[in-house]
Amino acid sequence: MTIKRFAPHALLATCAVGLSIAAAPPSTASGGLAFTVTSSAFAQGGTIPTVHECTSGDSDPRKKNESPPLAWSGAPAGAQSYALVMRDLDNRNLIHWVIYDIPVGATALPQNVQHVYRPPVPAGSRQVYYRGSASLYGYQGPCSPSTVNTYEFVVHALNRATLSELTSASSTQTAARTITNASLGSARITGES
Repeated sequence: MTIKRFAPHALLATCAVGLSIAAAPPSTASGGLAFTVTSSAFAQGGTIPTVHECTSGDSDPRKKNESPPLAWSGAPAGAQSYALVMRDLDNRNLIHWVIYDIPVGATALPQNVQHVYRPPVPAGSRQVYYRGSASLYGYQGPCSPSTVNTYEFVVHALNRATLSELTSASSTQTAARTITNASLGSARITGES
C-alpha cells in the first residue's frame, strides 16, 4: 500500500478551491442566480409585522390583514407565469393565500393586494377564495393568537401563462395541486407570527 503525502501548501490550495465551490450560489437551469424570494417587511425566519396579521375575532387596530410585499428573482428559464401559495406550517399546512396567473414580467407583489378575485395589481392575476376564519378572496394573514406559528410563502415559476382550469369557485387545495403540477421551480421565504 502506498501512502501519498501532500505538501501543506497543496493541501491548503485544495481546501480553498473546495471552499470557493461550496460558497458559490446555486444556479438555475438558465445558468443565472438561484430562484429566490424576499420581503421588505421581514427577513427569512423573522417576525411578520402586525399589520399583516388577520383581523378575525380581534379588535387590535394594528392588525390590517394586508398581504406583505414580496419580490423574486432568478426564475427558471421557460417560466410563463408565476403563482404563490402561503401556508401555516404549524397548523396542518393550512393554506392562507393562493394567487396565480401572475404575468411573467412581474417580479413582485405589492403590500396589500386587494381582496378580490381579479386584483388590479398585478394585472391579469387571480386569487382563490379563502374559506376559514374569514371568507374572502386572497390573503388571510396569520391567525395564531396563542402560539407562534411559521408561515411559508412559496413563489412558483409555471410552465403555462394561465391556469385556465381554475375558476372563482376552485378550492385552495385544488389550486395548490394545479400550481405544483405546472411548476418549473419554486422559491420560498418563511416568517413567524
